[in-house]
Amino acid sequence: MSSPRVSVCIPAWCGGSFLEAAVQSVLAQTWIDFELLVIDDCSPDNTPELIAPYTSDPRLKFIRNEKNLGPQGNWNRCLTEARGEYIKILPHDDLISPDCLARQVAALDAHPNTVLAFSSRHIIGKADKPLFVKRTPWATGPVTARDALRKCIRAGTNVIGEPGAVLFRRNTAHKAGPFDASIPYVLDLDYWTRLLAHGDAWCDDAPLASFRVSNASWSVAIGRKQASEFKRFIDSIATQAHIQASSMDITVGQARASMNNLARRIIYTWVLR
Repeated sequence: MSSPRVSVCIPAWCGGSFLEAAVQSVLAQTWIDFELLVIDDCSPDNTPELIAPYTSDPRLKFIRNEKNLGPQGNWNRCLTEARGEYIKILPHDDLISPDCLARQVAALDAHPNTVLAFSSRHIIGKADKPLFVKRTPWATGPVTARDALRKCIRAGTNVIGEPGAVLFRRNTAHKAGPFDASIPYVLDLDYWTRLLAHGDAWCDDAPLASFRVSNASWSVAIGRKQASEFKRFIDSIATQAHIQASSMDITVGQARASMNNLARRIIYTWVLR
């Protein structure tokens, strides 16, 4: 059995109706050479029943963990199970646009020195209602690893994007190793940092993914810790050889991390009221 070009992995935990929307967004892709792995982290809800109608599609494989592994463990199960040349981790409450895979595969195919492709994204609410577009700081085109990561530090936030907005090479993932939740809020950005130690990135300014804000969102649940965790992350990576952030980058980033946390709490209060 030949391997697909792309593995889209949905690490699910009590996904409810959001999970179905995520699955449908993948099955609606214009790019057809993919596998969709839905990996349920031993949810106590009806996740298996929700997925059952979709298992007739040969591209979809449903896997249920025997015990709960937590976010880090389940994301690493995704890496273990993925067979594609490229991998996307799509949280169960997020979406991708119909042309997301086609555009990101084309970018990685055309630029062999890039290790990941990322995009702008829509921020959506509970009923898929668009709230605003979160743009990348770059126009469509190549972005060096150093520029990408220094901008993350200076911005005090993950400007590369959430997992649904990113497609990365599986062979580079083997070099980077597993996801590490030592600093939970930056589980994704920590991984982008380690991938980018092996090459550069490609930015697509079009919003190819949708990040959902809801009471069930993990990012909302850990919201009060975000500023302190991002500051710890800055301290841990700033001097790495492929980044070499300046003292000004670090100072500005530490201040902005606190401001971003306040702005995020205001937005979440408005969206979730």
